[in-house]
Amino acid sequence: MATASPRLLLDDVINTGNQQQEQQHQQELLSLLETIVLTIFLSIIIIMTVFGNLLVMVALCKDRHLRKKKTNYFIVSLAFADLLVALVVMPFAAIELTTGQWRYGEIFCLVRTSLDVLLTTASILHLCCIALDRYYAICCQPLVYRHKMTPVRVAVMLSGCWVIPTFISFLPIMQSWNAIGIEDIIEERQAMTGGSNDTSCVFLVNRPYALICSAVAFYVPLALMVLAYQRIYVTAMTHVRQIETLQRAGSAPISGAAHIITVRSSTCSDPTEHYHLRTAMGSSSSEHTPIGTSRMRVETKAAKTLAIIMGCFCLCWAPFFITNVVDPFIHYSVPWQLWTAWLWLGYINSGLNPFLYAFLNRAFRRAFLVILCCGDERYVRQGSSYGYTPRVCSAASVNGTSMALRLSFLPNRSYSDNGRTILANEQESQDSLGTL
Repeated sequence: MATASPRLLLDDVINTGNQQQEQQHQQELLSLLETIVLTIFLSIIIIMTVFGNLLVMVALCKDRHLRKKKTNYFIVSLAFADLLVALVVMPFAAIELTTGQWRYGEIFCLVRTSLDVLLTTASILHLCCIALDRYYAICCQPLVYRHKMTPVRVAVMLSGCWVIPTFISFLPIMQSWNAIGIEDIIEERQAMTGGSNDTSCVFLVNRPYALICSAVAFYVPLALMVLAYQRIYVTAMTHVRQIETLQRAGSAPISGAAHIITVRSSTCSDPTEHYHLRTAMGSSSSEHTPIGTSRMRVETKAAKTLAIIMGCFCLCWAPFFITNVVDPFIHYSVPWQLWTAWLWLGYINSGLNPFLYAFLNRAFRRAFLVILCCGDERYVRQGSSYGYTPRVCSAASVNGTSMALRLSFLPNRSYSDNGRTILANEQESQDSLGTL
């Protein structure tokens, strides 16, 4: 019995060691599997972001019809910023996340962080400029829009989208202004993650920087976007109701002198960009078509489009910037896993922007089909500027009378001028509300 006890103890030690090795081996396999899945997922995000934004840029370069609209320059600049996010920022963030180490030194850590703040802020400011451009196009008179959105002003707005972010990225980060007062916390965090910036890239911000950076990069643009899109929606619905008033006036019997105007779109070469006024065409059955149903369909579609645009933007960036403001006030206790999740959710917004601001636009969709289908004639004939043949515009038809819209005669002609104003902004409304 005395000789058996040491053997039993030895067997127990060996079995315990084998179990620990098996558990360690299983943990390594599980960790490897998680790394592979995470790498594939991040790679798909990066590839889709590069492909979508590159397609937008190529479409604008190839299609001269797209180059005629000022809004599209904001969209292509937005695509360029998002493309740089996918090429310069995302790959290094993905490598650090999958390997758990930063191997590029302290200086490049600061440069990478500065580029991250610069490009993501530029992307958000572009979204704000697009909203403001759509606001002026739809909520103002056409002449006012052309006066406000001159090529010089567009260039100034685009320059601001790139210059303003430098004041909250390279300038304070390279000077370490964001670390003033929290040096001890940063050193402690570096010791926990690897000992120095050679093996970790820790970026923490003090309260003043967190508040200023978040306000410039998110909260102010968000407020402007909400106000702009709210006014766009209200104005677009007002246009719909006014057009229905024109329809009723044109369909009503005219007892006296009649004033006939021809209503044409500002870009009559594209028949798909007119208001499609669903009026009575002379048949008794069409006269009973409910106008309210058409208006509800338009309002629902507009609301869905704007909800998608604002919903995606807030869903992607609000968690990060809320955490960015709250974290310095709770002694930097937010787990790094949550920080990483919110940051990549914001990166995903760069991949969604081409779908939200270009793929919802008919002209861009046609250009994409031409590019992806190598210039297939079927898509060229659908309206792209490749081999595009202008067609004569037709006015709205009321009671079977084409090329004209009959309105009751008004001495001051304010009614007909209002009709011209409504229809002149139709192309801008369609672009702003996507499929509207």
